[in-house]
Amino acid sequence: MSTKNVRQLDELLVSTTEVKVGQIIGDSKVKISDITHDSSKVSLGAIFCCVVGENADGHNFANVAVANGAVALLVERRVEVDVTQVVVSDVRSAMGYIAAELFNRPSQKMNVIGVTGTNGKTTTAHLLAAILQQHGWSTSIIGTLTGSRTTPESTDLQRHLANEHDRGCKAVVMEVSSHALTLRRVEGTSFKVAVFTNLGQDHLDFHKSQEDYFAAKASLFDKKFTEVCVINRDDVHGSLLIDSLSKNNDVQCQTFGADDAHSVVASSEKISFIWQGQKIEVGMGGYFNVMNALAAATAAAKLGVTAGDIAKGLAAASAVAGRFESVNVGQNFSVIIDYAHTPEALQNVLVATRQLISGTARIILVFGCGGGRDQSKRPKMGSVAAKFADVALITSDNPRHEDSQKIADEILAGAQDQTQNMKIQLDRRQAIATAFSSANAGDIVVIAGKGHETTQTIGATEMPFNDSEVSRELLKVAS
Repeated sequence: MSTKNVRQLDELLVSTTEVKVGQIIGDSKVKISDITHDSSKVSLGAIFCCVVGENADGHNFANVAVANGAVALLVERRVEVDVTQVVVSDVRSAMGYIAAELFNRPSQKMNVIGVTGTNGKTTTAHLLAAILQQHGWSTSIIGTLTGSRTTPESTDLQRHLANEHDRGCKAVVMEVSSHALTLRRVEGTSFKVAVFTNLGQDHLDFHKSQEDYFAAKASLFDKKFTEVCVINRDDVHGSLLIDSLSKNNDVQCQTFGADDAHSVVASSEKISFIWQGQKIEVGMGGYFNVMNALAAATAAAKLGVTAGDIAKGLAAASAVAGRFESVNVGQNFSVIIDYAHTPEALQNVLVATRQLISGTARIILVFGCGGGRDQSKRPKMGSVAAKFADVALITSDNPRHEDSQKIADEILAGAQDQTQNMKIQLDRRQAIATAFSSANAGDIVVIAGKGHETTQTIGATEMPFNDSEVSRELLKVAS
């Protein structure tokens, strides 16, 4: 770390006006050169943040952190360690602001855009990044495809933003998850624009209710994070958010919706439409991606990008792995891989696929649900599959520590009396092979749920498995 980030503790805390310090125990003039919440990543001169988590309490790792070089602790209660301690009421919230100040408020020096919503975050972020690159801004992405967490923990996030600024980045497009908002990971981050794509059912194992889930997403659209909001007016929760913000003069609200796009044409590999007089072409298929492109275009416009550059940027955007990804090795039927793992996302993909077939061609669906996650969406996924696919193979996703058969049975229960074209095949590779062997010319096989993922988690074991690679292997063998 560069010496420009070395700060005297008391001066650092005075400058971090968002944090109310209850007490400083020990030497308040100690020099701080780094900050982390992970005791294994402590460097000499760091302040270690004792986060109280669901499964572990950082206060119990204070001795390890000090042994590794920590010169101060951020705590919610005093610990029996002979080192400077800063007592606050909420370590999670405070450490984001302190990290931002230590790293010289990097988000305020760049165009940081936050994208939140149940579906479309990753694609919207990638499309927006392509536009900003075309605009001449060096742009990076933080999200599902860039790290182990969609949104990094606040200490890691602020360090990353500082590194991006130091290497000359003008913009960072960040996926902001509901977990991140609830767990205060973006505290201390300033967003030039915040984007809301939509809200469906997901993560209710964490949020407990749809209302809590929406409240977490909506918390991004507050003046402490941003003054400019871009929101999908076609989504019922987007409409609620717009109504709420209309009573708040502290933020600007720009909306987007399907009727902003005219003369829409969608195939399995690309979409095109007219927007603000510009012909927009994007090299990714599926009608639902029109909304993702509109979200990116509207956000870019609020950042001052011209409609012409927006069109050029969208045309230059590459396909996103596992998002309506087409796999073609010369077979006479189509294969589409998508990350759809919510009822709404699965329906969107199947509806978009239906628009691409003709005559007696069928949609053959391969999908499952993850274990250790929201169980209530499983029968809903089964209902969607029964309604919108012609043939459905229910298979294993990431069962984790749950029984795959139990998960599949819960999915199948949602189909009620429409199970005649649904079959359980728990071996995911075999399920994909079965779908391919039964596909006729013109059919479309949709493999949903895992998208870009390169592993399958069974129990505590992560096994290599990538839907795209497995599909290519099976198709080549069959050809």
